[in-house]
Amino acid sequence: MKVLVSLSDELFTRMQAVIPPRQRSKVVAELLEEEVKRREQELYECALAVEQDEQLRAEMADWDVTVGDGLETEPW
Repeated sequence: MKVLVSLSDELFTRMQAVIPPRQRSKVVAELLEEEVKRREQELYECALAVEQDEQLRAEMADWDVTVGDGLETEPW
């Protein structure tokens, strides 16, 4: 898949100087993969912290009674 990204003129010039043309997509993909993994790990750790927060879990359980409140099953 091709995507369009915007870079500053300075960064683009520096990239051209140090990364050969046939390697740029690979380098960008590798950098994005690292960043996505890092952010996914942060989200995972945040979710774990939420699950382990007893006070928050108790508060969320209080809201469970509202699940589906006012919604009716469609017969179709």
